[in-house]
Amino acid sequence: MPPPATPPRPPAEPVRQATAGWQRELADAVRDPGELCRLLAIDLPLADEARRSAAGFPLLVPRAFVARMRKGDRHDPLLLQVLPVAAERQVAAGFSADPLAEAAALAAPGLVQKYAGRALVLATGACAINCRYCFRREFPYAESGATRAGVEAAVDAVAADPTIQEVILSGGDPLLLDDERLGRLVERIEAIPHVRRLRIHSRLPIVLPTRVTESLTAILAATRLNTVMVVHANHPAELDAAVAAALARLAAARVILLNQAVLLAGVNDSVAVLATLSERLVEIGVLPYYLHLLDRVQGTAHFEVSEDAAKCLHEALRARLPGYAVPRLAREVPGEPAKVWIM
Repeated sequence: MPPPATPPRPPAEPVRQATAGWQRELADAVRDPGELCRLLAIDLPLADEARRSAAGFPLLVPRAFVARMRKGDRHDPLLLQVLPVAAERQVAAGFSADPLAEAAALAAPGLVQKYAGRALVLATGACAINCRYCFRREFPYAESGATRAGVEAAVDAVAADPTIQEVILSGGDPLLLDDERLGRLVERIEAIPHVRRLRIHSRLPIVLPTRVTESLTAILAATRLNTVMVVHANHPAELDAAVAAALARLAAARVILLNQAVLLAGVNDSVAVLATLSERLVEIGVLPYYLHLLDRVQGTAHFEVSEDAAKCLHEALRARLPGYAVPRLAREVPGEPAKVWIM
């Protein structure tokens, strides 16, 4: 499971870590439901329920993300993504701890390989925000090699397999590695002759935009690898001016920017919200990529939108937006050779 507290920091580097602004912001993230409710001026009984529902997967949300929530609105779509609720404790048929069968896809410590030509490195098990619908909320990161030693073994395995042309950095969130560690990892990957592309999946440019530092963009601009960053925004309210500026810095570093969203009941299951999300993404230079159906991890059934309802929403989006602004409606099915496109 993701760690309940601040992501671990290398003990030999405490001074350097403490000087990074984004790391100070992360250390100051909201972890207590009572504090979150007070900041948003919403009912404190919600905090008591949240504490009971957060066992094993606690509340974690940066203040920059909290600042985008509407005060006094317990149904705010950003709040719903992070606040633990009683529904998470309910057992639902068809929901499991490993809905994508990723344990069976471990090709080496720290390396998940589901699809031909690509391999996913578990760069860390930590995140900057605990999204309640996360499909890896039950994932055994330490046992699966999301450690320094595991990352080294994963890169060695990539180097030994000439069929792998694209390396995907995931986790957790790979941008929780500081710039020095991330830079070393990118250097190791680009030294593998058969690897052509680097893909980074990260929510940090959205929830903690100060993470997009000058040194990070320098690392990405300098690599010989074609670099793609897939960010994760589910609602247009997530995309404020600070986020837009962070994404512009990445674009200036020649990073291709894509967004994947998860279709979530009560958060973005309306044509108006999805259309506004796509239009805002295009406006700030990000191409809508995937709209995922929920991965059915236990504790998330209250977020599920039926496939039929999803198809209706997607049809309406296609009628409303230009084709380049319409994300692919997709789900992941264990054992399939690629994502399954629903529409």
